[in-house]
Amino acid sequence: MCGRYTLHTAPEGLRERFDAAPDRPLERRYNCAPSQALPVITGDDPDRMQFFKWGLTPAWADKEQGHINARSETVRQKRSFADAYESRRCLVPADGFYEWADRGDGKRPYRVAFEDDRPFAMAGLWERWDEPTRQTGLGEFGSGEAGEESSTLETFTILTTEPNSLISALHHRMAVVLPPERETDWLHGDPDALVDLLEPYPDDDLDYYPVSERVNDPATDEPSLVEPVST
Repeated sequence: MCGRYTLHTAPEGLRERFDAAPDRPLERRYNCAPSQALPVITGDDPDRMQFFKWGLTPAWADKEQGHINARSETVRQKRSFADAYESRRCLVPADGFYEWADRGDGKRPYRVAFEDDRPFAMAGLWERWDEPTRQTGLGEFGSGEAGEESSTLETFTILTTEPNSLISALHHRMAVVLPPERETDWLHGDPDALVDLLEPYPDDDLDYYPVSERVNDPATDEPSLVEPVST
């Protein structure tokens, strides 16, 4: 699975890499976690980085769900993801992701990244969910008028696939990492022609190394988390 990732590339580097302007200031992130608002690039608006909540809620849901990952092998069969796969795909910018491996004395965190730490895009899906209307007002003994209030939530999930030979030493799943030259295909291509993009990314340029267990706490987000530690 992919439950945490990093995005500490300088903001100007991200804008240049993805040729997209953020709709709010970008911050260096060392521990991107579920339920946080994080930058994505959608096929509907590929020139802009928008901030969506990590944890997809389908448009038809009667309550917030929060799917952080979707298995690529079954994404077209699962009701939660099928519609989004057809027409609401997105890029999830990152420059690394964390996996936890069981080394016999408990699970240890590792960071997976390219050897030059360059940014890349993970394959994502997004949805727009209208929260059910709720009543507002001060009640029977209050003042003012009662009314109705609703809000719209934009969410995303990250696709996972079988691990390549490198990542298999850490975990039985890995994020779908897109080749840069195929990112536009993911956003705009025919859904039937995208199956090959869901294969494990080759391990030629990837590497992993152990990091501090402080990454286990999603509230911790600082540069030291991406520094290697001894095991």
